[in-house]
Amino acid sequence: MKLREFAQQLGLSPTTVSRALSGYPEVSEKTRKRVAEEATRLGYRPNINAVRLATGRAGAIGVVMGRSGEFHFSEFMGGLAERLGTEDIDILVSPMDDKNPTGEIQLYSRLAVSGRVDAVIVHSPEPNDERIALLHKLGMPFLVHGRSDIDVPHAWLDIDNEGAIRRATSHLIDLGHRRIAMINGRQGRTFSLHRDKGYRDALQARGIAFDPRLVAHGNFTDELGFRFARSFLEQTPRPTAFVAGSMMTALGIYRAARSMGLEIGREVSVIAHDDVFPYLTADNMVPSLSATRSSMRAAGARSADLVLQLLSGRPTEEVHELWPVELILRESTAPPQGA
Repeated sequence: MKLREFAQQLGLSPTTVSRALSGYPEVSEKTRKRVAEEATRLGYRPNINAVRLATGRAGAIGVVMGRSGEFHFSEFMGGLAERLGTEDIDILVSPMDDKNPTGEIQLYSRLAVSGRVDAVIVHSPEPNDERIALLHKLGMPFLVHGRSDIDVPHAWLDIDNEGAIRRATSHLIDLGHRRIAMINGRQGRTFSLHRDKGYRDALQARGIAFDPRLVAHGNFTDELGFRFARSFLEQTPRPTAFVAGSMMTALGIYRAARSMGLEIGREVSVIAHDDVFPYLTADNMVPSLSATRSSMRAAGARSADLVLQLLSGRPTEEVHELWPVELILRESTAPPQGA
């Protein structure tokens, strides 16, 4: 059945039917519901190219990915793809050269003005993020996965990074640890700044002086986790506990401790931010890993929902979601020896 035939059966214009199926806000909810129900009943499935031509939409969401990639990004994309797949909306992934960060703005500009996408998702924002200012200026709908302090209205979805790390650090302090190292994400990112604050606030609340020699920043990889943890553990006195920014970082800490003959959960405690990877679970690590939990896949799926809402006319200032983070205690955290 073609669009014109389907529209005739409903007594509506093809344009109205097309816009109803695409979620345009100028079509009433009653009409949208009726069109959707009849499409299901009659087995009508719109020709995607025709719908895109009629609505003027590209039918795609743009995402920029660093060429180094990260497990966290793949999980986010998995959730995004699952949700958008039900809407016949494509994902346009644009690779970015991590060694040339100055080219990132040009990449976002090209993506926004190309006409190939209807909206863009921005990852790992900074407090005064140029990408947000640019997309707002160009009038391109966008969602920020994270938050920014920039004085530009933007829709965002974030987790409580500050609260998560404050709770994790406080737990270690409650166990009796005083030399607590933290391996955080890349410097300058908003989520890293929030985690730094949570860590410092937890120390200050218990009268423990902040020691910059116990903090490191970098990408969330096993290799960097190993290198940073090894350098910390070679200090005298060494830290008795670690707050890891990710599961991959925690893997590196486990390796570093074992390379020095130290036992995790007895001589060194570790707590991490757990992104709930299907192929790397905190429960299956030896010993099982204490962690704050937040699913990147769920964030990807929800980001898709929010982008669709923005495209349907939901005001940007209404799209602000801050997710709480759960703390799950397992075998990798214990009182320090002699405590």
